[in-house]
Amino acid sequence: MNITICFDKLDPAPWVQGVQAALPQARVSAWAPGAPSADLAIVWAPPQQFVDEQTGLQALFNIGAGVDALLQLRLPPALKVVRLDDAGMSVQMAEYVCHAVIRHFREFDGYDADTQAGKWSYRRPRSRADFAVGVMGLGVLGERVAKALQVFDFPVNGYSRSARQIDGVRCFAGPGQLNDFLKATRILVNLMPLTPETENILNRQTLSRLQRGGYLINVARGRHLVEQDLIALIDEDHLAGAMLDVFRTEPLPAEHPFWRHPKITVTPHTSARTLRDESIAQIVGKILALQRGEPIRGVVDPQRGY
Repeated sequence: MNITICFDKLDPAPWVQGVQAALPQARVSAWAPGAPSADLAIVWAPPQQFVDEQTGLQALFNIGAGVDALLQLRLPPALKVVRLDDAGMSVQMAEYVCHAVIRHFREFDGYDADTQAGKWSYRRPRSRADFAVGVMGLGVLGERVAKALQVFDFPVNGYSRSARQIDGVRCFAGPGQLNDFLKATRILVNLMPLTPETENILNRQTLSRLQRGGYLINVARGRHLVEQDLIALIDEDHLAGAMLDVFRTEPLPAEHPFWRHPKITVTPHTSARTLRDESIAQIVGKILALQRGEPIRGVVDPQRGY
């Protein structure tokens, strides 16, 4: 079994060593142009040249949960594309979102501004019942986030393409229930996969349906959001602000207005990072399952985009 590893802007050497240690019977190497075709590949943002040259691949393992960039390549129809289910990302995502929700709800941005000005301030406590959180996308990451938010007694809504049931979460499904989901939500957390149907889904029409004083937390993809629509709704006081971890252009350009907007918090795509050891263990487990002829989780449906 030959395994090749191809990463963009990421050193493959520790991954080669880790996979080789876990699969001593395999031959594991970092890809270089012109290399012989392998049986399996572990990738992040590979170039089209990689796909064109690796004609013998049976499966391609992506080291992230999102596969939107990968599906933009010309992939052979028979090539099995597999994404990570979790590998330590869901707990990170739950940490990030809970932090963002609590920071907004408790008005810690306001307290920070006051303390920087040397001001001892007081803000009247707010009711959690008035701050329903809507989790848009109920995959592995979204479900973990929804469950984590319940610990803090926030009302939690969930939206997904197909019907889901999660204890303690008011679930909505399909385009016909999107408006009802948005109207029931004050803090919106976007965890949707990026597909042609969901690109630009966070726009003036949808965001304006959030309860007045709404707040956006985007931890999915930058292309979900129409940036100028968000800024306009904040400046019009329909939305209270946003915390954004993903952007259409990354790194975020220095001249981008998000950097300077007083009601927008920017983080550098760090809400849930790939953990190498956990990811290698999961990928190796799936490789071994495929060798035994067993089904595996995370196989991507190219038509749905996830």
